[in-house]
Amino acid sequence: MSCGSGKEGTSSCIMILNRVVVMSYHMLVFMEGKEQKRGRYIDDGKHDDDGQLKRTGTWQQASAHIITTVIGSGVLSLAWCFAQMGWIPGISTLLFFCVISLFTSILLADSYRSPDPVFGTRNSTYMNAVKATLGMQQYKLCGIAQMGVLVGITIGYTTTTAISMAAIYKSICFHQHGHHADCHVSNNPLMITFAIMEIILSQVPNFHELSPLSVIAAIMSFMYSTTGIVLSIAKIAGNGVGKTSLTGIPIGNNGLTAMEKMWRVLSAIGDIAFAFSFSFVLIEIQDTLKSSPPENKSMKKAATVGIFVCSMFYMMCGVLGYAAFGNDAPGNFLTGFGFFDPFWLVALANLCVVIHLLGAYQIIAQPIFGFMEEWVRKRWPENRLIRKHYTLGGLEFSLFRLIGRTTYVVVMTTIAMLFPFFNDFVGLIGACTFWPLSVYFPIQMYIAQFNIPRLSCAWICLQLITVACFIVSLVAAIGSTRGLVKSVTTFKPFQSVS
Repeated sequence: MSCGSGKEGTSSCIMILNRVVVMSYHMLVFMEGKEQKRGRYIDDGKHDDDGQLKRTGTWQQASAHIITTVIGSGVLSLAWCFAQMGWIPGISTLLFFCVISLFTSILLADSYRSPDPVFGTRNSTYMNAVKATLGMQQYKLCGIAQMGVLVGITIGYTTTTAISMAAIYKSICFHQHGHHADCHVSNNPLMITFAIMEIILSQVPNFHELSPLSVIAAIMSFMYSTTGIVLSIAKIAGNGVGKTSLTGIPIGNNGLTAMEKMWRVLSAIGDIAFAFSFSFVLIEIQDTLKSSPPENKSMKKAATVGIFVCSMFYMMCGVLGYAAFGNDAPGNFLTGFGFFDPFWLVALANLCVVIHLLGAYQIIAQPIFGFMEEWVRKRWPENRLIRKHYTLGGLEFSLFRLIGRTTYVVVMTTIAMLFPFFNDFVGLIGACTFWPLSVYFPIQMYIAQFNIPRLSCAWICLQLITVACFIVSLVAAIGSTRGLVKSVTTFKPFQSVS
């Protein structure tokens, strides 16, 4: 890297030299600290420098975690988003969020260790990274935002999975009784079924044990996304390209007013923003990586591959789905029955959605479980129920973990059943938390950790990105709020039907 000339070039050289000195210093401190702490942890090759069991994750596994988290059933609603926005705004918005997510994820990877990204102290959670870099006040704000969005997503996943389960039944029903048959089904028993499966999976202690589940879930996401793409291509080949436009559904079409058009566009922006919201579990995913090569290097590779793959699927689903259905694209062309045949393929795709969300739920819930259990252990450190572990059939389990995690799943499922419109609320949560968790905190931690000079070119550019993303999140939140208000008018507790 060239320092350039002039005052700014000299400043850059000084910053680079300082960086080398700091890295050398922290490397010495790290090695000395490791020698001093040998008596405080088992140095048997099975433990890392912080005394925890040795991490063995690779960047490929981390990519699978990211893909599992990012690609949800919302990928199949992108055709609807394109229908509201049109070709130019739809593609531009998708690319915007792709670039921003990749950029901030790379910045965030350096915050796993602090103050040095290679030799500093580990921060095993997103919140701990904020606390170590930005202080207690920002830590509290981050906790509110992160826990809020994670809880909202687990509730949303419960509702979404029930809808996909219902779609499996409906695809078979339509095949047997015709496309106009009454094939409605209550979502409540399906949510309970999903909750039972999640209670079992929730007994997995932590992220380190989730790699097989994450890989399976990632494969499922590929399968149903690919199915949607294939069905779209088949529809285009059979019926030609649907009626599309550069700006989406025209005003006046089926009574669409300018105001309603605006609300739909804002809601579509919120949907796309929420589709790229995954930074809140990035640090937890990075905490599974082995320490050699450096975690930040592996995580940057994992984030790049993961986001590229997800964006490629997003773009194909949005573009091909919009081309297939045009301005009449359904909200989800697997559950909204944009396709009826072949019925077995539609049913199989929805089964893949269910399996994927079973794994994604755990990826999202693990930070919540970790936060709750860490707080309880600190509050009652000598409690036998908390510390006691049992062995059953060669498997180790904790009664404390069983009670706590089961309670959480039951409560979230009850809320999903009580409020059938909760997906609108989840959209609002996503719009409100995309900016702080995916943009603000990663950028501010990077500025603080690398001592970016105030009012320098880099500082100004980073702050401009922060402001631009704040405006986008704000308008998306407005659109989601309007959708929530409309849903409240048809509120019927425990009456969710697909």
